[in-house]
Amino acid sequence: MPTSTSVRSAVLVGAVLILTLGACGRERPADATAGSGSGTATPSAPGASPYVEPGAGDGAPHYNENNAYRRTGEMSPAHERDAEREAARIEPVLKRLWEQGKWDPATVRAALLELGYEEGDGALTVREMFPRFENDEYNTPEGAMVGLSVHPDACVTAFVQKSDYSVQTNGPYPETGCFEPPYGH
Repeated sequence: MPTSTSVRSAVLVGAVLILTLGACGRERPADATAGSGSGTATPSAPGASPYVEPGAGDGAPHYNENNAYRRTGEMSPAHERDAEREAARIEPVLKRLWEQGKWDPATVRAALLELGYEEGDGALTVREMFPRFENDEYNTPEGAMVGLSVHPDACVTAFVQKSDYSVQTNGPYPETGCFEPPYGH
């Protein structure tokens, strides 16, 4: 036979459990004693998710984690200057090709090889554009992508296509080297 003390204990444990489980998933007001230790609460924007990471691009939970493959590596200052010098050599060639309406990979490759670059071992790579999903199918747009590894931590990344061209410097991407990876999802 249960004693009145054990019944009261069971009721108390049950009440605490119900209150704890009932609070799951609910937003709570900012606690002035929690967080950075400054003693002041940082109010959230109305309707803002409490699960957003600092610096998250579109505000989605796990944005930074899901997009880590799209972040470039760090370049040393000296290697960044070297990459900028090479970008300055490549830019007028791509501009000329764009103005002439020549943006196929073979033509772009030939023009860049004339500057003395070598293909292979990750040095110079010229390839077709990444396919894009449009009108319920994948299409590969006309144009060429250029990746030049100036140093292991420094790249020149460029493209030329019908609508425009671009040349920039960046560190390598974790999975695709000098080329900016396409979006995964």
